[in-house]
Amino acid sequence: MTRRLLLSLALAATPALFTTACVAADTPGTASAPAPALEKAQWPFTATEFATFDQPWAMSFLPDGSLLVTEKEGRLKHFNLTTRKSAEITGVPKVAYGGQGGFGDVLPHPDFSKNGLVYLSYAEEGDKDTRGAAVGRARLVLAADGSGTLEDFKVIWRQTPKVEGKGHYGHRLAFGPDGKLWITSSERQKFDPAQDMSGNLGKIIRLNDDGSVPADNPFASQGGVATQVWSLGHRNALGIAFDARGKLWVHEMGPAGGDELNLITRGANYGYPIVSNGNHYDGRDIPDHSTRPEFAAPKVTWTPVISPAGFIIYSGTLFPQWTGSGFIGGLSSTSLVRVAFDGDNAREAERFLMGERIREVEQGPDGAIWLLEDGSKGKLLKLTPKG
Repeated sequence: MTRRLLLSLALAATPALFTTACVAADTPGTASAPAPALEKAQWPFTATEFATFDQPWAMSFLPDGSLLVTEKEGRLKHFNLTTRKSAEITGVPKVAYGGQGGFGDVLPHPDFSKNGLVYLSYAEEGDKDTRGAAVGRARLVLAADGSGTLEDFKVIWRQTPKVEGKGHYGHRLAFGPDGKLWITSSERQKFDPAQDMSGNLGKIIRLNDDGSVPADNPFASQGGVATQVWSLGHRNALGIAFDARGKLWVHEMGPAGGDELNLITRGANYGYPIVSNGNHYDGRDIPDHSTRPEFAAPKVTWTPVISPAGFIIYSGTLFPQWTGSGFIGGLSSTSLVRVAFDGDNAREAERFLMGERIREVEQGPDGAIWLLEDGSKGKLLKLTPKG
């Protein structure tokens, strides 16, 4: 999540002076043309502030057009876009706040209008100073004033094993066209677990909506926690989205360099920590993806890093020129990055310099693009076309 590498921070502090090398995986080592880095005067949209939140992490729209927002310390807010007022939701789980840990994602069930179910991810305490991500679901009951409560909360998934440290939880959520629940489970800064099928760290997880395991998952025959796994070899995955074809794309933070956008395929191994287009923070080399073709290579890598967080693949018509494009929030790059897709390939197409760390990206019911800034006074911004 937050980048500690001093070099990356220095580059991010002057985004107008540095362009990120956007490298296509089908031509390893060859940088594509850098995307334009657009200042505010060049934006094709207007950014309107609607509210501020305290360390917001994620947001999702409900069918009535209102918004659920998680705050990292452990609060769930219900925000009315018409009145621009927020109210707190009670009954949330206790979170392990600290470092990169705390409240994570929030996601309504595809049939929320009928069942009222919402899904929440968060960091939870374990024994002996350990922690891990968890996902629970509950029924959201809203009052007339916008406040509400979570009823019948139940944990349906946990990271295994819980480990020491406060970084790389991942725990982004998505429902796929197949109706399954998908979870990004990062490797908790422990490297090797991403390749260890006795645990679910460093994996993309696929579950039924009640937390049970689909019988057709690729590693179902192995038994145990491996049955949950769709793909492995991931580092810190903080964005997950399906395109119009039903293909799954996930971005993840690389180490010192090598942020990735991956096309996720059934049973594939993406190589971390054996390969990466970045290096260890202490300068030690990690072999590039091109050296080990048996591992699935990313479709885009970024060096210097953008520190990706939040992700949509735009399906609206308010910005018709962007229908089918991906939008990724940049933390250290303080940017909104547009990705263009061409079938199974991708490239960075534009970068909008926002001047603040962008934690979350969502598409609104009317096709507007919504952003959440990171931090104690993180703004909720609505992007609409200029004019």
